[in-house]
Amino acid sequence: MQVIRAKELGFCMGVRRAVDMMEAAAGDLGPVTSLGSIVHNPQVVGRLRDRGVEVIATLDAVDTRPVAITAHGVGPQVLQELEARGSTVVDTTCPIVTRAQQWAKKLTDEGFGVIVFGDPEHKEVRGILGWARGKVITMRSEDDLEAPLPEWMPSRIGVLSQTTETEGHFARFVERLLRVHMDRISELRVINTLCNATTSQQAATQDLAREVDLMIVVGGRESANTRHLAEVARELGVETYHVESAGEIEAPWLAGREKVGVAAGASTPDAVIDEVVARLHALAP
Repeated sequence: MQVIRAKELGFCMGVRRAVDMMEAAAGDLGPVTSLGSIVHNPQVVGRLRDRGVEVIATLDAVDTRPVAITAHGVGPQVLQELEARGSTVVDTTCPIVTRAQQWAKKLTDEGFGVIVFGDPEHKEVRGILGWARGKVITMRSEDDLEAPLPEWMPSRIGVLSQTTETEGHFARFVERLLRVHMDRISELRVINTLCNATTSQQAATQDLAREVDLMIVVGGRESANTRHLAEVARELGVETYHVESAGEIEAPWLAGREKVGVAAGASTPDAVIDEVVARLHALAP
């Protein structure tokens, strides 16, 4: 059985930068608190905990230790609250997420209503909403466009995407927005806020899925970009399993397989990918 890795997989620039910044802060400043998990990957969170970075869930848990903002970013209200508390802030927000936040603010400042295509419960999206000064709605899928737009929505509309969405999903969303709500739109600005690294990983996953009998996608269950990698593989009709660790892989999955592809989300460490590949070889029939 042949095991093939996707040409693009694992840690992206934004995640690697955030991990490095948190480790450096813990080394220079002592114990640090992270406002939420730095990324949606349990192995990375555990590694940072061992180095002195404790995850806290809310601002109520902030104490005298420095506070790290995760790669997903936060809204301006959170930064203002930390400043008011006198906290030392280590801001590891991914630059691509920062760009999306800046566009949300710019569009609403210029009088546009903003539609953010993405998961309204995702931390990155909640942060982007905070910069949009209230004239904003989120939509999880293109099916949400069948409902009427809010009456307060201006006729000038800006559209952003969660950075980890797929190109195909975002393109179909924008096309359907125009088709269903053309009568409400006098001006439309579409800002491509997709992450290039994530898009490259999705393309590499698609290319690999066309060549193999089975896909194993490695990454945290809460990781949006990892879930999208599994989606793009399944959309090609390839049997696909999303696992967080090598121990989840079961021997029966491999029966009769000649080629198994391995893809991994942008928050998945190299060591975890290596463990998955090693287990696949060990279980190979």
